[in-house]
Amino acid sequence: MLRDDATETADKPLSATRIPTMNENVTTFSPIRWQDGGLKLLDQTRLPREETWLDCDRPEDVAAAIYRLSVRGAPAIGVTAAYGLVVGLDTRADDQSLEERFVEVSELLGATRPTAVNLHWALERGREVFDQTGGLPDDKRIAGLLAWAHELHAADVASNRRMGAHGATLFTAGDRVLTHCNTGALATAGYGTALGVIQASHDQGKVSQVWVDETRPLLQGARLTAWELQRLDIPFKVVTDSSCGTLMARGLVDRVVVGADRIAANGDAANKIGTYTVAVLANRHNVPFYVAAPLSTIDRSTPTGSEIPIEERSADEVTEVFGTTIAPAAAPAANFAFDVTPNELIAAIITDAGVLEPPFTQSIARAFAQQAG
Repeated sequence: MLRDDATETADKPLSATRIPTMNENVTTFSPIRWQDGGLKLLDQTRLPREETWLDCDRPEDVAAAIYRLSVRGAPAIGVTAAYGLVVGLDTRADDQSLEERFVEVSELLGATRPTAVNLHWALERGREVFDQTGGLPDDKRIAGLLAWAHELHAADVASNRRMGAHGATLFTAGDRVLTHCNTGALATAGYGTALGVIQASHDQGKVSQVWVDETRPLLQGARLTAWELQRLDIPFKVVTDSSCGTLMARGLVDRVVVGADRIAANGDAANKIGTYTVAVLANRHNVPFYVAAPLSTIDRSTPTGSEIPIEERSADEVTEVFGTTIAPAAAPAANFAFDVTPNELIAAIITDAGVLEPPFTQSIARAFAQQAG
């Protein structure tokens, strides 16, 4: 069971979180903290009403936090899973081997969210780190995994800042930008992907207005993106999801930038449900549509978007809004958490390695070859 660690009022800004690593210190706001020898997560289901940190003492706590969207966003889920492995190994039973516990915890965490590729990417990298320490005592192996999780945390923040700088080159002074769902520091280890691009562009005087669609059914735009933009002092307005077409038809949107939970080898991108609709409207109105995500979100083992598994969540998230029923009793509902935007609707994919342009099969392959070389 997740427990509240500390609560602050929503009127108070969150203090910066220092993430120590083996190589450097990173000071930035992060929704993930390793503090006092344990993992603490900002409960995003309670924003913007209150800021509550959850103390995750067991891997089951970490898995529950990922599943119920207390922590969400592909990069944030990956970093949380890395720390979750450490929590799991540190709480094993006396009669259980470290190897058995690793497999058990990895399977537990891996089953929480099927669409976000960063989750499985992090678990696979954690397995590699764990295997490399096979000859060491158990406490040294756990310490090595924790050091790697710290490095992954810091690397994601640095990656997001590079992504923001690359993405800002696509913007011009006075741009009015529309974004879908939440892609800021809350969705990552810090700084953000698409919202990081918006922040970097705004810092250069290139963004005059951000349109924040509410993003049904969990209102992650209205609750979280607006919360972040307010603290960043970036001008914004919250609109209904169905306003996007009208805004574009009136010439009020110059660019669209969104995140992604998984990108296929051909550039098809899975993101929060409703993204495909925005992309189609952007294409209709000749508005550039960008996807911002680190290279780790690109799954080259998935050829096209049709092979990306789409998570289906509880119908209650559609028929209720935070405990208040909005549909008739027992009304049937479908709740697809993601949709896939075909690559032909995407003008560019903004990554930590640079801006990738069509044809994406080629530009993605080049980016990974350069990273490897």
